[in-house]
Amino acid sequence: MAEGGSQGTLVSGVAQRYATALFELAEETGAIDTVAAALDAFNGLLSESADLARLIESPAFTAEEQVAAIKAVLEKAGITGIAANFIGLVASKRRLFALPGMIAGYKRLVAEAKGIVSAEVTVAEQPTAKRVDEIRAALKGVAGKDVDVSIKVDPALIGGLVVKMGSRMVDASLKTKLNSIRLAMKEVG
Repeated sequence: MAEGGSQGTLVSGVAQRYATALFELAEETGAIDTVAAALDAFNGLLSESADLARLIESPAFTAEEQVAAIKAVLEKAGITGIAANFIGLVASKRRLFALPGMIAGYKRLVAEAKGIVSAEVTVAEQPTAKRVDEIRAALKGVAGKDVDVSIKVDPALIGGLVVKMGSRMVDASLKTKLNSIRLAMKEVG
């Protein structure tokens, strides 16, 4: 998927339209949380399987091949209902390449509707569940409302963490501190 440029805008426009339609349907049927959980499950499969990622990103597969493969994946994962129908529709319309953006768009709409702030936290190693709860509680104190925390692991940080919440970013990583010390030493010498 292209970043930026007209292709990136096209993808985000398509993704947002699909996400909005899905959210409206889920809201009408009282299934917002059920759909969100199913989409999270599918997103988990996507991040774990390079083959599944290739299937949704590659234009080499026909719509029929994508639909058949996606149906099998959804069935095996136990993903049913509105979310499964939605993913199947996306596959039949040859829009699977935009599915990650659709899922992210849906999650944003759910968060807005529930008054939840999203935060992306990047850490050097996978934190324990207790540590994630501590981070969530600290961010809730800053935001003044519930925070949906997504964790990314980047071993290059060495230690510390980077938090992006809305338009705010706090970089308390050891890598950044070392780089600033290195830069200060160059200026002195």
